[in-house]
Amino acid sequence: MIKLSEISTRAPQDLNKKEIEKSTNDLYKRIGELHEMMMAGKKHSLLVVFQGMDSSGKDGLTKRIFRYCSAVGVNAKGFKKPTDEEFAHDFLWRVHKCAPAKGTIQIFNRSHYEDILIQRVHGWIDEERVDVRINAINAFEELLQKDNGTTILKFYLHLSEERQLEKLQERLDLPRKNYKHNDGDWKERKLWDKYMVCYEDAINRCDAAPWHIVPADQRWYRNYHVAQIVLKTLEDMNLTYPLLDKSTLGEGVGVS
Repeated sequence: MIKLSEISTRAPQDLNKKEIEKSTNDLYKRIGELHEMMMAGKKHSLLVVFQGMDSSGKDGLTKRIFRYCSAVGVNAKGFKKPTDEEFAHDFLWRVHKCAPAKGTIQIFNRSHYEDILIQRVHGWIDEERVDVRINAINAFEELLQKDNGTTILKFYLHLSEERQLEKLQERLDLPRKNYKHNDGDWKERKLWDKYMVCYEDAINRCDAAPWHIVPADQRWYRNYHVAQIVLKTLEDMNLTYPLLDKSTLGEGVGVS
């Protein structure tokens, strides 16, 4: 049983920030190299889910972790309030069509979990419907993994309430961050305790693919922590470039 209140939102004290920042860029580069092999082989796919409170770093991670990956093989989707058409379908309809194809990485900046988070916090769905949706999420993730061979990485960006306040205030105080300001973020902040209860329940019950709890108060450690996990996941795929069977080449191809 994961209890978020018992997990630190900060980096271990024995880490050196400068050393970590230097090594993190090397992790990014290696992720890019392995992604090229994934694209070439077209045997594997990766779904990366970023969930967390407002200002926890979902956008920053999406931009940094995959900075050396080919744009044609990485897709990012941010799930906001459903459109009228999406509301007319089941809650996974808009999500399933964004699942990654073989050879690609798909990033969900917020995801299908919003439908058991914000809707639950505000009482827009009852607990019976929450249970139905949790079962559907587990079945959906099992389908992707077992039927299509998709690897799923789910990250909860564990931000403290105090650090969120600092970051939301920055959006008001710093002109270069003004574009990020949203009055709604301050309203949702007032429901922090309810969100923590719902996040913890989702993390513990939606277990078809494991969750990674990422300390998110310090950007340098958050990025390093996620990059390590993404890199190890790609390495464990044993990716290689496919070799050409030269016996199948047509007449006159190549230099004799």
